[in-house]
Amino acid sequence: MNPEIISVVLLPFLGTTLGAAGVFFLKGKMNLGLQRSLTGFASGVMVAASIWSLIIPAMEQSEHMGKLAFLPAVIGVWAGFLFLLLLDHIIPHLHLNSECPEGAPCGLGKSTMMVLAVALHNLPEGMAVGVVAAGWLTGNESISFAGAMALALGIALQNLPEGAIISMPLKSNGMKRGKAFGYGVLSGVIEPIGAVLTILLANWVVPILPYLLTFSAGAMLYVVVEELIPEMSEGEHSNIGTVFFAVGFSLMMVLDVALG
Repeated sequence: MNPEIISVVLLPFLGTTLGAAGVFFLKGKMNLGLQRSLTGFASGVMVAASIWSLIIPAMEQSEHMGKLAFLPAVIGVWAGFLFLLLLDHIIPHLHLNSECPEGAPCGLGKSTMMVLAVALHNLPEGMAVGVVAAGWLTGNESISFAGAMALALGIALQNLPEGAIISMPLKSNGMKRGKAFGYGVLSGVIEPIGAVLTILLANWVVPILPYLLTFSAGAMLYVVVEELIPEMSEGEHSNIGTVFFAVGFSLMMVLDVALG
């Protein structure tokens, strides 16, 4: 695997690691306003990445279908939504803003289940990076290395608050800093694994690239709607999460258009 692809694959994981490292600077409990800001920012980045880096390129690649060029995008987005919905039901995990409900199967422990929750969310992000990288490697005209790097950088930026959202609350609840950092890093391991596996399957990926791009978009949008938006709106009414959603969305849009 060439160095350019390695940098694309590892960049999102680096974002998660740096975000988790915020636990070493945390004093006391994590501020609710900060948590809302981080979650809103992550949501905005993911929505913009889904549109500009995944859905629009997929529709451009389907232009030969004429008025039916929307079809792969619709099918892919729905497939991504339903896939995450299925995983949400069959994999034991906690939602990011929840406690173990009474009588629920929380035997794995809340910390482990929180890591499972974020790892579940990171799966479509890793696949998205892998799909775009595979498209660039195989010479797809609508995907450039700069575009692949823009997506990886955007997801890395989104992973900064995501890594912090894992490690900082664990530290606030009494866990040692090193262990809380380890949990945050562990939650991001699925991303490079998913990306590498997708790249290795490039010969099978390319013929259905528009469907896979929008599959990743649908899965990412599911995460935003199901998990991140409810978390950034939790508790007393506040607009800070909404403002940072706009910040994240604008930043990712600029990155993708400028670099893509």
